[in-house]
Amino acid sequence: MEKIEHPYARKRVFSGVLDKNLKDMGKRLGISLSVRGDNLLLDGPGEKVEFAKYYFDKIRELGEKGYSLKKEDLDIALDILEQGQTDRLEEFFPSETLNFSRKSVIPKSLNQQEYIKAIKNYDLVFGIGPAGTGKTYLAMAMALSFLQNKSVNRIILTRPAIEAGEKLGFLPGNILQKINPYLRPLYDALFDLIQSEQAHHLIERGIIEIAPLAFMRGRTLNSAFIILDEAQNTTKEQMKMILTRSGFDSKLIVTADITQIDLPQPDRSGVVHALNILSHIKEIAFVQFNEKDVVRHPLVQKIIKAYQKSEAGSKKRK
Repeated sequence: MEKIEHPYARKRVFSGVLDKNLKDMGKRLGISLSVRGDNLLLDGPGEKVEFAKYYFDKIRELGEKGYSLKKEDLDIALDILEQGQTDRLEEFFPSETLNFSRKSVIPKSLNQQEYIKAIKNYDLVFGIGPAGTGKTYLAMAMALSFLQNKSVNRIILTRPAIEAGEKLGFLPGNILQKINPYLRPLYDALFDLIQSEQAHHLIERGIIEIAPLAFMRGRTLNSAFIILDEAQNTTKEQMKMILTRSGFDSKLIVTADITQIDLPQPDRSGVVHALNILSHIKEIAFVQFNEKDVVRHPLVQKIIKAYQKSEAGSKKRK
Protein backbone atom coordinates (compact mmCIF):
# COMPACT_ATOMS: atom_id res chain seq x y z
CA MET A 1 0.00 0.00 0.00
CA GLU A 2 1.24 3.49 -0.92
CA LYS A 3 0.45 6.60 1.10
CA ILE A 4 0.76 10.06 -0.47
CA GLU A 5 -0.05 13.44 1.00
CA HIS A 6 -2.37 15.40 -1.27
CA PRO A 7 -4.02 18.85 -0.89
CA TYR A 8 -7.25 17.55 -2.44
CA ALA A 9 -7.63 14.67 0.03
CA ARG A 10 -10.11 16.52 2.24
CA LYS A 11 -11.94 18.25 -0.61
CA ARG A 12 -15.49 17.24 -1.45
CA VAL A 13 -14.59 17.00 -5.14
CA PHE A 14 -12.46 13.96 -4.25
CA SER A 15 -14.88 12.24 -1.91
CA GLY A 16 -18.36 13.10 -3.22
CA VAL A 17 -21.54 11.93 -1.51
CA LEU A 18 -20.83 8.78 0.55
CA ASP A 19 -17.36 8.64 -1.07
CA LYS A 20 -18.90 7.97 -4.49
CA ASN A 21 -16.32 10.07 -6.37
CA LEU A 22 -13.50 8.29 -4.56
CA LYS A 23 -14.93 4.86 -5.41
CA ASP A 24 -15.46 5.80 -9.06
CA MET A 25 -11.91 7.15 -9.31
CA GLY A 26 -10.46 4.00 -7.74
CA LYS A 27 -12.45 1.83 -10.12
CA ARG A 28 -11.18 3.73 -13.16
CA LEU A 29 -7.59 3.58 -11.90
CA GLY A 30 -7.91 -0.13 -11.10
CA ILE A 31 -6.87 0.30 -7.46
CA SER A 32 -8.34 0.50 -3.98
CA LEU A 33 -8.44 4.19 -3.05
CA SER A 34 -9.21 5.74 0.32
CA VAL A 35 -8.53 8.89 2.34
CA ARG A 36 -6.95 9.14 5.78
CA GLY A 37 -6.51 12.69 7.02
CA ASP A 38 -4.51 14.59 4.41
CA ASN A 39 -3.30 11.39 2.77
CA LEU A 40 -4.49 9.21 -0.08
CA LEU A 41 -4.06 5.47 0.40
CA LEU A 42 -3.43 3.52 -2.82
CA ASP A 43 -3.49 -0.25 -2.95
CA GLY A 44 -3.33 -2.50 -6.00
CA PRO A 45 -1.05 -3.81 -8.76
CA GLY A 46 2.29 -1.99 -8.85
CA GLU A 47 1.95 -0.47 -12.34
CA LYS A 48 -1.58 0.78 -11.62
CA VAL A 49 -0.48 2.36 -8.32
CA GLU A 50 2.42 4.08 -10.12
CA PHE A 51 0.09 5.48 -12.75
CA ALA A 52 -2.32 6.65 -10.03
CA LYS A 53 0.53 8.48 -8.26
CA TYR A 54 1.47 10.12 -11.57
CA TYR A 55 -2.19 11.13 -12.09
CA PHE A 56 -2.52 12.63 -8.60
CA ASP A 57 0.75 14.52 -9.08
CA LYS A 58 -0.71 16.13 -12.21
CA ILE A 59 -3.90 17.03 -10.34
CA ARG A 60 -1.75 18.64 -7.64
CA GLU A 61 0.14 20.66 -10.30
CA LEU A 62 -3.11 21.91 -11.83
CA GLY A 63 -4.33 22.98 -8.39
CA GLU A 64 -1.06 24.78 -7.65
CA LYS A 65 -1.42 26.69 -10.93
CA GLY A 66 -4.75 28.06 -9.75
CA TYR A 67 -7.20 25.77 -11.52
CA SER A 68 -10.35 25.10 -9.50
CA LEU A 69 -11.14 21.54 -10.55
CA LYS A 70 -14.58 19.93 -10.56
CA LYS A 71 -15.37 16.21 -10.56
CA GLU A 72 -15.76 16.36 -14.35
CA ASP A 73 -12.30 17.94 -14.66
CA LEU A 74 -10.75 15.05 -12.75
CA ASP A 75 -12.32 12.63 -15.23
CA ILE A 76 -11.14 14.66 -18.23
CA ALA A 77 -7.60 14.84 -16.82
CA LEU A 78 -7.60 11.07 -16.47
CA ASP A 79 -8.83 10.65 -20.06
CA ILE A 80 -5.94 12.82 -21.28
CA LEU A 81 -3.26 11.03 -19.25
CA GLU A 82 -4.56 7.58 -20.23
CA GLN A 83 -4.06 8.62 -23.85
CA GLY A 84 -0.53 9.81 -23.11
CA GLN A 85 -1.34 13.41 -24.00
CA THR A 86 0.31 15.06 -20.99
CA ASP A 87 1.38 18.08 -23.03
CA ARG A 88 -2.27 18.87 -23.79
CA LEU A 89 -3.44 18.73 -20.18
CA GLU A 90 -3.67 22.45 -19.43
CA GLU A 91 -5.40 23.43 -22.68
CA PHE A 92 -8.58 21.78 -21.42
CA PHE A 93 -8.85 23.74 -18.17
CA PRO A 94 -10.81 25.36 -16.84
CA SER A 95 -13.63 23.45 -18.53
CA GLU A 96 -16.45 25.66 -19.70
CA THR A 97 -19.74 25.75 -17.80
CA LEU A 98 -22.87 26.57 -19.81
CA ASN A 99 -25.52 28.15 -17.58
CA PHE A 100 -29.24 28.04 -18.34
CA SER A 101 -32.45 28.77 -16.47
CA ARG A 102 -32.98 25.14 -15.40
CA LYS A 103 -29.44 23.82 -15.05
CA SER A 104 -25.77 24.18 -15.86
CA VAL A 105 -23.97 21.93 -18.32
CA ILE A 106 -20.35 20.84 -17.94
CA PRO A 107 -18.45 18.45 -20.26
CA LYS A 108 -17.88 15.16 -18.45
CA SER A 109 -15.20 13.60 -20.64
CA LEU A 110 -12.34 14.53 -22.94
CA ASN A 111 -14.40 13.85 -26.06
CA GLN A 112 -17.26 15.99 -24.76
CA GLN A 113 -14.77 18.79 -24.11
CA GLU A 114 -13.34 18.36 -27.63
CA TYR A 115 -16.89 18.47 -29.02
CA ILE A 116 -17.66 21.79 -27.33
CA LYS A 117 -14.38 23.27 -28.56
CA ALA A 118 -15.10 22.03 -32.09
CA ILE A 119 -18.58 23.58 -32.09
CA LYS A 120 -17.05 26.90 -31.04
CA ASN A 121 -14.38 26.85 -33.72
CA TYR A 122 -15.98 25.14 -36.73
CA ASP A 123 -19.11 25.87 -38.76
CA LEU A 124 -19.72 22.18 -39.52
CA VAL A 125 -19.21 19.49 -36.87
CA PHE A 126 -19.97 15.76 -36.99
CA GLY A 127 -20.53 14.10 -33.59
CA ILE A 128 -20.42 10.33 -34.07
CA GLY A 129 -20.92 7.73 -31.35
CA PRO A 130 -23.29 5.52 -29.34
CA ALA A 131 -26.41 6.54 -27.48
CA GLY A 132 -26.05 8.46 -24.24
CA THR A 133 -22.70 10.12 -25.02
CA GLY A 134 -24.15 13.65 -25.01
CA LYS A 135 -24.00 14.31 -28.77
CA THR A 136 -27.46 15.84 -29.04
CA TYR A 137 -27.66 17.25 -25.53
CA LEU A 138 -24.38 19.17 -25.74
CA ALA A 139 -25.24 20.40 -29.24
CA MET A 140 -28.54 21.73 -27.85
CA ALA A 141 -26.73 23.38 -24.94
CA MET A 142 -24.28 25.07 -27.33
CA ALA A 143 -27.17 26.19 -29.56
CA LEU A 144 -28.88 27.88 -26.61
CA SER A 145 -25.57 29.41 -25.53
CA PHE A 146 -25.04 30.88 -29.02
CA LEU A 147 -28.62 32.20 -28.98
CA GLN A 148 -28.16 33.78 -25.54
CA ASN A 149 -24.96 35.47 -26.72
CA LYS A 150 -26.73 36.70 -29.89
CA SER A 151 -24.21 34.86 -32.06
CA VAL A 152 -27.19 33.43 -34.00
CA ASN A 153 -30.77 34.61 -34.46
CA ARG A 154 -32.49 31.23 -34.35
CA ILE A 155 -32.11 27.53 -33.66
CA ILE A 156 -33.30 24.86 -36.09
CA LEU A 157 -33.61 21.29 -34.83
CA THR A 158 -34.29 18.56 -37.33
CA ARG A 159 -34.12 14.82 -37.77
CA PRO A 160 -35.25 12.32 -40.40
CA ALA A 161 -38.62 10.70 -39.68
CA ILE A 162 -37.41 7.13 -40.15
CA GLU A 163 -39.12 4.36 -38.21
CA ALA A 164 -37.33 1.78 -36.10
CA GLY A 165 -39.84 -0.96 -36.90
CA GLU A 166 -43.03 1.15 -36.81
CA LYS A 167 -44.82 2.78 -39.72
CA LEU A 168 -45.80 6.45 -39.81
CA GLY A 169 -48.96 5.72 -41.76
CA PHE A 170 -50.43 3.65 -38.94
CA LEU A 171 -50.00 6.40 -36.34
CA PRO A 172 -53.13 8.44 -35.55
CA GLY A 173 -53.49 12.14 -36.35
CA ASN A 174 -52.38 14.60 -39.02
CA ILE A 175 -48.85 14.82 -40.40
CA LEU A 176 -47.56 17.03 -37.54
CA GLN A 177 -49.01 14.66 -34.95
CA LYS A 178 -47.49 11.70 -36.79
CA ILE A 179 -43.96 13.13 -36.83
CA ASN A 180 -44.02 14.51 -33.27
CA PRO A 181 -42.77 11.24 -31.66
CA TYR A 182 -39.68 11.35 -33.89
CA LEU A 183 -38.85 14.88 -32.77
CA ARG A 184 -39.53 14.19 -29.09
CA PRO A 185 -35.87 13.68 -28.07
CA LEU A 186 -35.07 17.19 -29.30
CA TYR A 187 -37.93 18.62 -27.23
CA ASP A 188 -36.71 16.64 -24.21
CA ALA A 189 -33.22 18.14 -24.39
CA LEU A 190 -34.61 21.65 -24.88
CA PHE A 191 -37.05 21.50 -21.96
CA ASP A 192 -34.42 19.95 -19.70
CA LEU A 193 -32.17 22.99 -20.12
CA ILE A 194 -34.56 25.94 -19.98
CA GLN A 195 -37.89 26.72 -18.32
CA SER A 196 -40.90 25.39 -20.23
CA GLU A 197 -42.46 28.88 -20.50
CA GLN A 198 -39.25 30.20 -22.06
CA ALA A 199 -39.03 27.24 -24.46
CA HIS A 200 -42.68 27.58 -25.56
CA HIS A 201 -42.19 31.32 -26.07
CA LEU A 202 -39.13 30.76 -28.29
CA ILE A 203 -40.95 28.07 -30.30
CA GLU A 204 -44.10 30.21 -30.75
CA ARG A 205 -41.99 33.12 -32.03
CA GLY A 206 -40.17 30.84 -34.45
CA ILE A 207 -36.80 31.50 -32.81
CA ILE A 208 -36.57 27.77 -32.14
CA GLU A 209 -37.92 25.61 -34.95
CA ILE A 210 -38.27 21.85 -34.64
CA ALA A 211 -39.13 20.11 -37.89
CA PRO A 212 -38.54 16.90 -39.85
CA LEU A 213 -35.67 16.94 -42.31
CA ALA A 214 -37.98 16.97 -45.36
CA PHE A 215 -39.12 20.47 -44.37
CA MET A 216 -35.59 21.83 -44.90
CA ARG A 217 -35.53 21.36 -48.67
CA GLY A 218 -35.15 24.53 -50.71
CA ARG A 219 -34.29 26.78 -47.76
CA THR A 220 -31.20 28.90 -47.07
CA LEU A 221 -30.58 29.18 -43.35
CA ASN A 222 -28.68 32.34 -42.37
CA SER A 223 -27.57 33.23 -38.81
CA ALA A 224 -28.90 29.89 -37.57
CA PHE A 225 -27.63 27.12 -35.32
CA ILE A 226 -28.80 23.93 -37.02
CA ILE A 227 -28.74 20.51 -35.38
CA LEU A 228 -29.36 17.44 -37.53
CA ASP A 229 -30.01 14.61 -35.09
CA GLU A 230 -30.08 10.85 -35.86
CA ALA A 231 -28.24 11.57 -39.11
CA GLN A 232 -27.43 7.87 -39.58
CA ASN A 233 -30.98 7.58 -40.94
CA THR A 234 -30.55 10.14 -43.71
CA THR A 235 -30.10 9.05 -47.29
CA LYS A 236 -27.15 10.35 -49.32
CA GLU A 237 -29.50 12.79 -51.07
CA GLN A 238 -30.92 14.10 -47.77
CA MET A 239 -27.44 14.59 -46.34
CA LYS A 240 -26.28 16.54 -49.38
CA MET A 241 -29.44 18.65 -49.11
CA ILE A 242 -28.98 19.62 -45.45
CA LEU A 243 -25.23 20.21 -45.78
CA THR A 244 -25.95 22.77 -48.49
CA ARG A 245 -28.63 24.64 -46.49
CA SER A 246 -26.22 26.61 -44.28
CA GLY A 247 -26.04 30.30 -45.06
CA PHE A 248 -23.92 33.11 -43.64
CA ASP A 249 -23.11 33.10 -39.90
CA SER A 250 -24.61 29.65 -39.43
CA LYS A 251 -23.42 26.49 -37.73
CA LEU A 252 -24.49 22.95 -38.56
CA ILE A 253 -24.01 20.12 -36.07
CA VAL A 254 -24.63 16.58 -37.34
CA THR A 255 -25.09 13.82 -34.74
CA ALA A 256 -25.24 10.13 -35.55
CA ASP A 257 -24.89 6.63 -34.15
CA ILE A 258 -23.78 4.56 -37.12
CA THR A 259 -24.40 1.31 -35.20
CA GLN A 260 -28.16 2.03 -35.22
CA ILE A 261 -29.12 2.63 -38.85
CA ASP A 262 -32.84 2.04 -39.47
CA LEU A 263 -32.79 2.57 -43.23
CA PRO A 264 -33.99 -0.38 -45.38
CA GLN A 265 -30.55 -0.27 -47.05
CA PRO A 266 -28.03 0.65 -44.31
CA ASP A 267 -25.23 1.02 -46.85
CA ARG A 268 -27.07 4.06 -48.25
CA SER A 269 -26.74 6.01 -44.99
CA GLY A 270 -26.00 9.62 -45.81
CA VAL A 271 -23.78 10.15 -42.80
CA VAL A 272 -21.55 7.16 -43.57
CA HIS A 273 -21.16 8.44 -47.12
CA ALA A 274 -20.45 11.99 -45.89
CA LEU A 275 -17.77 10.79 -43.47
CA ASN A 276 -16.02 9.03 -46.35
CA ILE A 277 -16.02 11.90 -48.83
CA LEU A 278 -15.63 14.90 -46.49
CA SER A 279 -12.94 13.67 -44.10
CA HIS A 280 -10.18 15.50 -45.98
CA ILE A 281 -11.78 18.94 -45.60
CA LYS A 282 -9.90 20.73 -42.82
CA GLU A 283 -12.73 23.22 -42.16
CA ILE A 284 -14.96 20.38 -40.90
CA ALA A 285 -14.56 18.86 -37.42
CA PHE A 286 -15.20 15.18 -36.70
CA VAL A 287 -15.57 14.11 -33.05
CA GLN A 288 -15.79 10.41 -32.23
CA PHE A 289 -17.48 9.35 -28.98
CA ASN A 290 -17.19 5.95 -27.29
CA GLU A 291 -18.57 4.08 -24.28
CA LYS A 292 -16.37 6.13 -21.91
CA ASP A 293 -18.46 9.20 -22.78
CA VAL A 294 -21.79 7.64 -21.82
CA VAL A 295 -23.47 9.77 -19.17
CA ARG A 296 -26.53 7.61 -18.64
CA HIS A 297 -26.82 4.72 -16.17
CA PRO A 298 -23.42 2.95 -15.75
CA LEU A 299 -25.06 -0.22 -17.07
CA VAL A 300 -25.43 1.47 -20.48
CA GLN A 301 -21.62 1.53 -20.85
CA LYS A 302 -21.45 -2.23 -20.31
CA ILE A 303 -24.33 -2.86 -22.74
CA ILE A 304 -22.61 -0.79 -25.44
CA LYS A 305 -19.31 -2.64 -24.94
CA ALA A 306 -21.11 -6.01 -25.10
CA TYR A 307 -22.80 -5.10 -28.40
CA GLN A 308 -19.53 -3.75 -29.85
CA LYS A 309 -17.78 -7.01 -28.95
CA SER A 310 -20.59 -9.07 -30.47
CA GLU A 311 -20.66 -7.01 -33.68
CA ALA A 312 -16.88 -7.17 -34.02
CA GLY A 313 -17.05 -10.96 -33.67
CA SER A 314 -19.78 -11.17 -36.32
CA LYS A 315 -17.67 -9.19 -38.79
CA LYS A 316 -14.67 -11.49 -38.25
CA ARG A 317 -16.81 -14.58 -38.92
CA LYS A 318 -18.10 -13.19 -42.24
